[in-house]
Parts: sequence; C-alpha cells; structure tokens
Amino acid sequence: MRPADRICAALDFPTWAAAEPFARQLADSVGVLKVGLELFAAEGPSAVRAAAALGRPVFLDLKLHDIPNTVEGAARSAAASGAAFLTVHAAGGPEMIRAAVKGAGPGVRILAVTVLTSLDDAALSAVGLAGPAEAAVLRLAKLAVAAGAQGLVCSPHEVKAVRAAVGAGPFLVVPGVRPVGSAVGDQKRVATPAAAVQDGADLIVVGRPLRDAPDPVAAARAIADSL
Repeated sequence: MRPADRICAALDFPTWAAAEPFARQLADSVGVLKVGLELFAAEGPSAVRAAAALGRPVFLDLKLHDIPNTVEGAARSAAASGAAFLTVHAAGGPEMIRAAVKGAGPGVRILAVTVLTSLDDAALSAVGLAGPAEAAVLRLAKLAVAAGAQGLVCSPHEVKAVRAAVGAGPFLVVPGVRPVGSAVGDQKRVATPAAAVQDGADLIVVGRPLRDAPDPVAAARAIADSL
C-alpha cells in the first residue's frame, strides 16, 4: 500500500451536497472514503453510490447492533449499495457477526467495532462492560475474529496488542487518529497517524483534521508523508 492508501477520509457532513466537494477534492489523495451515520441518515444508499463513483472504496460505518436476522438483512442491503467495508458492533455477539458476514457476501469486509474511541475506563465501568479498555478490546476482538469478521476497529491505544493477539490476517482500522497539533475533541484514546500504523493499523480514519483543514489535500499529503 502507498501511504495515502492507508488514509480513510470521513465524510462527516449533513448532506451529500455538502460532502461532495470535499470528497471529490480528496479522492486522489486518500485510499478510502467513509460514509457514516450522519450522512447515511440523510441520504441513504445514494450517498454510498455517489462516493463509490469517485473511484475509491467506501467504508459504510453504521455500527450495526441488532438481532442476527435484522443485521443479516441490513448487511445484504449495504452490499447492494456498493460498500466495500461495513461495521458492526462486536458486542452484538458471535451469531450476529456471522449473520453480518453471511448477508454481506464475499464483496464486503465486515469490520467489528470493539470499544468506541470516545469511551475510557470510567465510561466502560458506567455501562457495565468489564475493563480496563484494552482488556475489553482484546476480548471482543478475539470473539469477532472467531465469528468470521474480516477486520476490526479499535483505538490506537490498543492496536499493537490487538495485532499481536489476532495475527496478520484481520484488517485493522483505527479511528481516533490526530496529527500532531490537532484538537482531540470528544475522543479519549488517540494517537498520531504514524504511531497507529507503526503499531499495526492497516487503515487510519481521519475526520475533523481533514474536514476542518484550510487545505484538506495538503493536510492529507502531510499525513501520508508522516507515514
């Protein structure tokens, strides 16, 4: 992979009309475009198709968490929209993950989200999830891979331990990446792009540091150079 191919630009916009100039501008400077809940709730599958038309794989970040039958149907619909990656919550359990893999078919990688980067040990304790964060991430990562997930989503703080635990096969996606000098925002467990890749990330998700940059293309190139 060229360094730029490791960058996933998050299209965190309320409409496709707002997202399109940004996506079109960045398409040649990143490897993947991410359609998340905000944009998908506004535009539906048409946002995925429009992003895919720009020539980059689309990461559909819906974090599905429901009964297996419902998730299987949703994964099937996501595959029909043209998504290359689809997220589900590992906490949904092995049967749900297997259903997502079945529904998505061979053309879509199911990525299991372990613990959200906005949660720290105190937040995990508050919702009753046994921690600390790294222990919870490793437990959910092993469960998801055993159930057939082709990849995992974890914070930069756990990616090194996850890679050691699951081996070279699973595709590791790391959000919560912040270039040096960027604001952390609502993320709790963050690191620089270079540190995340050095520790085993295949793909880094970058949202606000690209979206809010005066020159998003220059910001993407700076991140690629740091890799």
